[in-house]
Amino acid sequence: MDAGVMGSGTRSDGAVPSRTTSTHATGWVLRSAVAADIEVIAELRATVMRADLERLGRYDEHRVRQRLRDSFSPQHTSIIMIDRELAGCVTVRPVEGRLWLEHFYLAPHCQGRGLGSAVLRTVLERTDAQGMTVGLNVLQGSAARRLYERHGFVVEAQDPIDVFMMRPPGAMASTPAKA
Repeated sequence: MDAGVMGSGTRSDGAVPSRTTSTHATGWVLRSAVAADIEVIAELRATVMRADLERLGRYDEHRVRQRLRDSFSPQHTSIIMIDRELAGCVTVRPVEGRLWLEHFYLAPHCQGRGLGSAVLRTVLERTDAQGMTVGLNVLQGSAARRLYERHGFVVEAQDPIDVFMMRPPGAMASTPAKA
């Protein structure tokens, strides 16, 4: 998943709210990223993306980490913490009139427990409040695509490696009906 969180408040550039540390009911906390987070996030990216990149014949031990290093933006990145341990990260940065969701990774032991949906809901509530369209890309065949589709993202374009998706502000997430 190559797709970020902001907190409340406003930034001087007005594009993305500044982030604060905030605790959520399910026990996860968002904190602002700092430059020192880069290597742990690069390792997380390599771990999380390895299977999909290998399936696509695109895994390179060095490149998978370097791509994160080359695009790491602490001012737009939040670190997801559970019990004072890094559980993941997410970045939302302004790009050409929309917000770009990227570097959204959860540690393998944190996947499949609803954390990704909870973090994504928080991100989208904030982007909706700004009236911003959100774009992202996900690897072809990645299970993460279903997460994004459940939250209102639709395919905008694709190639043999990537699926580019977008979500207009206020797009309704598809949620199962409760009986």
